[in-house]
Amino acid sequence: MNISLTGKTALVGGSSGGIGKAIAFQLAVSGASVTLMSHSEDKLKDIVAELPNDLGQTHHYLVVDFSDFDGYKIIIAKYFESNSVDILVNNTQGPNAGNTLDKKVPDYQEAFDLLFKTVVFTTEMALKHMIKNKWGRIINAASVSVKEPLSYLALSNTIRAAVVTWAKSLASDVGEHNITVNSILTGYFDTDRIHQLNAKKAEQQGISQADVRLDMESKVPVKRIGDPKEFGYLVAFLASEQAGYITGTQIPIDGGLLKSL
Repeated sequence: MNISLTGKTALVGGSSGGIGKAIAFQLAVSGASVTLMSHSEDKLKDIVAELPNDLGQTHHYLVVDFSDFDGYKIIIAKYFESNSVDILVNNTQGPNAGNTLDKKVPDYQEAFDLLFKTVVFTTEMALKHMIKNKWGRIINAASVSVKEPLSYLALSNTIRAAVVTWAKSLASDVGEHNITVNSILTGYFDTDRIHQLNAKKAEQQGISQADVRLDMESKVPVKRIGDPKEFGYLVAFLASEQAGYITGTQIPIDGGLLKSL
């Protein structure tokens, strides 16, 4: 199967590294013109220069701060005044780790702004063109923790679950316009975020980060941590014509980590 996204435009959040960067590369390899989003302009410039453009694509970037919703809204609204996208990948950095006893109401509000309000607002902006064009792909990077909560990620567990249920509702509302809406439940991937979480675990448990990683790998049936490229492959498929009958889903990509159905 040949996945071709030639002529399509994509907007990818959190794409200065990790999963977001891998998604951007795979979409570009498949022919899409990609706009990156992150707070790190130096990294974004370098990645734009590296993205494949063999099929005549043009790539761009937006400097945004997902944790500053008011500022984020201004930048995104201005972008959509003169741009449109066919593929939207909602992906942001995760909120601070901690269990339910660590977190207070203001922490949940901050996480809501970061993980939910940015997703809904960006999607609202993107949908105008998608509905008019009768074609679109909305893909949300969520987490396996919406099905099996992780005790040390109370904020992520809670707010990402809201994103997934919102996406399920949205899929029903926009399906008639040939727009699909899917959420990817992310397992353990080799990213800076995992390294940061592992460092905190190692400190709390008084063990090495290497031991934390080994324990993590042992819990995954395939006995390894995911390569971000593998995440990019799934997104490229969901963004393609071939995935037009897949919508309203929550697809785990976790090496078999989830035990629930």
